[in-house]
Amino acid sequence: MEGIVFVISGPAGVGKTTLCDRLLSEFPNKLRRVVTATTRKPREGEVDGVDYHFLTKEDFLGQVNEGSFLEYELVHQNLYGTQKNALFVLHGEARQYDLLLNIDVNGASSLKKFAHDNTFLRGSVFSVFVLPSSIQELRDRLLQRGSDNQTEIETRLKTAEHEIGRKDQFDYILPSKGRDADYQRLRDCYLSCSSKQ
Repeated sequence: MEGIVFVISGPAGVGKTTLCDRLLSEFPNKLRRVVTATTRKPREGEVDGVDYHFLTKEDFLGQVNEGSFLEYELVHQNLYGTQKNALFVLHGEARQYDLLLNIDVNGASSLKKFAHDNTFLRGSVFSVFVLPSSIQELRDRLLQRGSDNQTEIETRLKTAEHEIGRKDQFDYILPSKGRDADYQRLRDCYLSCSSKQ
């Protein structure tokens, strides 16, 4: 495969989506977002096929049984996954593009394993873990986001602690120091990885 698959991961609320959106905005002729699938309901402003492929649980599990997913995980009572065709369809029409994935820690681990065993992807997947400065910072961001109730926030924070414990499985760890600083370091990391292909 020409180009890389650049994977951004980290706890909910750490700013992954904002970082990804900035990368895509700055590099529209070089980078393409891989749209992943989920069974969760769309948040306000999210568009099916742009933000996620929003599927029913039955449709999602049907595709799992058909072997349509590279990786999938149950996260906070919702299924999330990367469909094979979402990654491979871009290979034919857009081989010159790098691909960007925003997925959870388990999904990133599964994708790295799949890439290791697949000659098409081997050596082209680079993963970044965005590390929050503290659990309190995550709590504040999740509260500001306003899309989760208190119980959901506490569940996400417990998951975050587990995910932080797995940060060393990633190629790069990006300790959060604020939105602009985080973006500049992520941008530098992306350009460094992209130049390796």
